[in-house]
Amino acid sequence: MTRTLIVVGHGMVGHRLVETLRDRDTAGAWRIVVLGEEPRPAYDRVALSSYLDGKSAEDLSLTSHELLDDPLVELRLGTAVTGVDRTARTVSTSDGDVLGYDALVLATGSRPFVPPVPGHDLDGCFVYRTIEDLDAIRAAAAEGAPGVVIGGGLLGLEAANALRLLGMRAHVVEMAPRLMPLQVDEGGGQVLGRLVGDLGLTVHCGAATKAIEGDGRVRGVALADGTVIDTELVVFSAGVRPRDELAEVAGLERAERGGILVDEFCRTSDENIWAIGECAAVQGRCYGLVAPGYSMAEGVAEQLLEQGGGAFPGADLSTKLKLLGVDVASFGDAHGQTEGALEVVYANNAAGTYAKLVLSDDARVLLGGVLVGDASAYSVLRPLVDRELPAPPEQLLLPAGSGVDAGALPADATVCSCNNVSKQDITTAIGEQGLTDVPGIKACTKAGTSCGSCVPMLKNLLGECGVATSKALCEHFPQSRSELFEIVRATGIGSFSELIGRHGSGRGCDICKPAVASILASLGHGHILDGEQAGLQDTNDRFLANMQRNGTYSVVPRVPGGEITPDKLIVLGEVAKEFGLYTKITGGQRIDLFGARVEQLPLIWRRLVDAGFESGHAYGKALRTVKSCVGNDWCRYGVQDSVSMAIRLELRYRGLRAPHKIKAGVSGCARECAEARGKDFGVIATDKGWNLYVGGNGGFTPRHAELLAADLDDERLIRLIDRFLMFYVRTADRLQRTSAWLESLDGGLEHLREVVVEDSLGIAEELEAAMQRHVDNYSDEWAGVLADPAKLARFVSFVNAPEAPDPTIRFVHERGQIRPGPVALPMPAVATQEVSR
Repeated sequence: MTRTLIVVGHGMVGHRLVETLRDRDTAGAWRIVVLGEEPRPAYDRVALSSYLDGKSAEDLSLTSHELLDDPLVELRLGTAVTGVDRTARTVSTSDGDVLGYDALVLATGSRPFVPPVPGHDLDGCFVYRTIEDLDAIRAAAAEGAPGVVIGGGLLGLEAANALRLLGMRAHVVEMAPRLMPLQVDEGGGQVLGRLVGDLGLTVHCGAATKAIEGDGRVRGVALADGTVIDTELVVFSAGVRPRDELAEVAGLERAERGGILVDEFCRTSDENIWAIGECAAVQGRCYGLVAPGYSMAEGVAEQLLEQGGGAFPGADLSTKLKLLGVDVASFGDAHGQTEGALEVVYANNAAGTYAKLVLSDDARVLLGGVLVGDASAYSVLRPLVDRELPAPPEQLLLPAGSGVDAGALPADATVCSCNNVSKQDITTAIGEQGLTDVPGIKACTKAGTSCGSCVPMLKNLLGECGVATSKALCEHFPQSRSELFEIVRATGIGSFSELIGRHGSGRGCDICKPAVASILASLGHGHILDGEQAGLQDTNDRFLANMQRNGTYSVVPRVPGGEITPDKLIVLGEVAKEFGLYTKITGGQRIDLFGARVEQLPLIWRRLVDAGFESGHAYGKALRTVKSCVGNDWCRYGVQDSVSMAIRLELRYRGLRAPHKIKAGVSGCARECAEARGKDFGVIATDKGWNLYVGGNGGFTPRHAELLAADLDDERLIRLIDRFLMFYVRTADRLQRTSAWLESLDGGLEHLREVVVEDSLGIAEELEAAMQRHVDNYSDEWAGVLADPAKLARFVSFVNAPEAPDPTIRFVHERGQIRPGPVALPMPAVATQEVSR
């Protein structure tokens, strides 16, 4: 018999309970009703700040279509619980319903704490908790104006960074003598304060807020020492308080310092009611991190399914984050509160790094630590907490990562604390499931899918298991594609035979030949059908057209930005009619002409080239299109000229050979009609310029592009795209799309931003120069064939009968056009509706 579970709250923890229960409840024992007070389903509140850094609410969503369509899950949004009748086992809702339950779980989370200072309710005061809060902050923010964040903890610095992203001059007011007082010690706080100050934030530590001043709207923040900070916006981020009001409504016990009191099984004083997440006080203590909440949710799921266990195992309060580009991490007993604890500190003020280990009194067991400025050692150090050190403390504190690797971790060490995944869980999955990459580990174990701090360790564990992917391009080249690129660039080698003779072995294969052909083309070594290069190409590149399933080819001329004149439209129609081609408008704002035989291709190209068209490179691993909306010329919502920018970009990057195809888009406003965030690079107009997004794609695994830089003028935008594309062309693996490349980069988007925007490697000028060489040396590949009789000779169906068409090609008529028909057999039987060309 199916029982009913009501879950009050659809935040991250409530969602994890629903997700876990449905995964494990194979018999369908529970029907779940979720009552969510917010107007949207669960989203990643840990990554909330990324909403102001380019991510959409959809990007942050945790709720899958499978769950929404699950007949055993009912999700009711915008619905608050107003009453609980424990005797009748019912809850009353804000929309007037009374719902019965067999089990009730309270996952109501917490609310921001707003200090009761005078003026805290003035217009211009905000909290930092929900997507709606961030929408309100964005609407109120004014570029160049001051903004004040009350609270210098984790969320306070995130809020300050949000104001910074919105163009405001941010101040942080913290009552404690240092920033992030719960996570870092005095030494770490000093380094953090200096690094944050260098980034443009004004920090006021040891400062109490006396009042918010204003005349109906915020005008200033008065501190206890008499200082007044002029401001037009205040964000309160001074901590949270558990949402425990339903405990009073239901007559449940509350903890002395707030929170719904629960035992080690997260059960309240009513055996049919549980509480999990930030609203729950486990044996009197509330936890403000998502990882303990996930553990509670999974434990309650075990109890509901009577699987045994389910006790809360305690909380790992370790944190690792990047605030304003600054690494900060703390783990274990970060403040050395254990009796007899010893501290080992490494500080490099010049480099802006600070590291501290807290050890047992015999200096053998790691108790905790703090890392600021460089947290690369975190993935190894955190799992070693409460374990004997595998190396001397000074070796563990070496800059740029510890002196030990994944092999030093015991099998039962927790690698992913967010999802409680041990080293053994991961290595077992690698072995049993044949996993070969980090995305596979994420999908199989959930490790690395929350905060992401354990991802470097996942890579190390792949290596420990002996399944690290070889960098060799193939059996003929021990080098990776990026290494071969640098070899060709540095040596000037201009042919495959010379490259394999000097740096490889054998005769090559269908992996290395096209890859080297792409490298040679990227570096401007002549037409792709010149001499030896012609034999290296894939089928499509060999004939500069896309082969279709019946052996014919499609022709796609370039239409920059989707803009085309009536005269050119007429030419396309005339060509299609003359050669009997099937015509279709593509998703990239071009016209595709299908059904051309190989010997017809040069004839079609001649008509198109004479009319001013050129190759659209639909056949190549190259830039395909730059899609655009109509922009501010025609659209009443447009704020920039997206058409002109799309044309400029497409003409600049046309013909650029790359590891994979490249698609782009330019949208004239945030309505995103060009779908720019689904492209390898996308540009979206703002009233201040352009936002640049990178690493998106559609296809089998869709991925939204991420914001690389904001509010750029035209020239800065183009310089950053130049750098991005050339860095990708140089360093990506064979057939690696920009989305996969970005995910594979150590440091991900942040590293890419450092290289492309901040020029951390000092190669920006070189990348720009390389792109300019491409622009200067571009020539149309179709026109190059038409001008060369030797190349033209390749375009025949039969070498011994150049004029003869392929007799196996057949078409049938449908909807006024042709489509591929059945392959012709040797017998002369042709149906009347077929046409042979």
